[in-house]
Amino acid sequence: MIFSAFERMVAMRYLRARRQEGFISVIAGFSFLGIALGVATLIVVMAVMNGFRGELLGRVLGLNGHLNVYAAESGPLNGFDALAEKVRAVPGVLGGNPLVEGQALITVRGVASGAMVRGVRPEDFRSRPTLARNIVRGTIDAFAEDNVAIGLRMAQRLGLTVGDQITLIAPQGDVATFGTAPRMRSFPIGAIFATSMFEYDNAFVFMPLEPAQAFFNLGDGVSALELFVGDPLNMEQVRAAVTTAAGPGHRVMAWEQANASLFTALKIERTVMFLILTLIILVAAFNIISSLIMLVKEKGRDVAILRTMGASQGMILRVFFLSGASVGVVGTLAGLALGLAIAGNMETVGQLVGRLSGGGYSAEVAFLSHLPARIDWGEVVLVVVMGLALSMGATVYPSWRAARLDPIEALRYE
Repeated sequence: MIFSAFERMVAMRYLRARRQEGFISVIAGFSFLGIALGVATLIVVMAVMNGFRGELLGRVLGLNGHLNVYAAESGPLNGFDALAEKVRAVPGVLGGNPLVEGQALITVRGVASGAMVRGVRPEDFRSRPTLARNIVRGTIDAFAEDNVAIGLRMAQRLGLTVGDQITLIAPQGDVATFGTAPRMRSFPIGAIFATSMFEYDNAFVFMPLEPAQAFFNLGDGVSALELFVGDPLNMEQVRAAVTTAAGPGHRVMAWEQANASLFTALKIERTVMFLILTLIILVAAFNIISSLIMLVKEKGRDVAILRTMGASQGMILRVFFLSGASVGVVGTLAGLALGLAIAGNMETVGQLVGRLSGGGYSAEVAFLSHLPARIDWGEVVLVVVMGLALSMGATVYPSWRAARLDPIEALRYE
């Protein structure tokens, strides 16, 4: 055993301060609460950040390809069927779909609004769970021929429903005898989807591939070839293999590049939150130092007597180390239990807070109303180890001071 029974007994008695030493006990209690709340807060916040990132990532990847293959020069990508056959043979690539994408102006009863138009094959549209499972009006089978699908927010904003017509105006017009005429065409609405992602529900229009090719004047070409891979979070090797398989005349872009600013901001925010909340544990560790220094000063006479009775410096050091470390260890374990309990019931906690505050979520972040907390056990271990290290490290200096106490000087002033 590292600590003898005598050392454990003395350390526990020092933790139970007498009435005249009550202030020391109060500081130790605040140290315990500070470490417990710091550890619990770190676990909960990191779990919520993981849940937020996972939820956002799942929805972004559910509507966008993991890798996009474009023509090297600006312009349509021709021969996409042959290209798709080549890149589908790359290990790790699950499938590839042609995509037409472009901006357009949508007009309804004199009201104009910008829109992002995406042209996909009807079978590819039906194969995307994020869209297929979230059709709120109309049917998914209606997405065919010239029928388009729009988001619920756009439908509410423009007063549209299934069967209504929308007019799209392309940014580049057709060359006519007397100049450039705007290219515009009307499309009936066949389905309305609600992904709970405000940007998509408010601005995206999906249409079948062939009408999209004709609308943007791409001929037999497309804007890009969307690829889906098995592990979108680790696909550097797959990306390199796809680039090689596609050959010259093509460029490959990953979803991380298309959404770089968003996920970089999330990563920075997550790191900063971790560092800021670590300060809670650090403040509690300083409380341990102050309480132990006061305890050493208060127990100077006891230490001197123990030294004259034969206690070694190492024994005194271990007694005070155990007194301080006990607060840190118990506080860390209590914070671990509290943090896991809150993170494991985040849905209930969120609903309770929502009812007490009387508020709700805005449309822009509506998908957060049922955000799950995702516990990363590696991060939990890191938080626990950090809590234990800070709390134990805080006891080293006061324990060393107690061990170096001169018994003669301590008794002389008693």
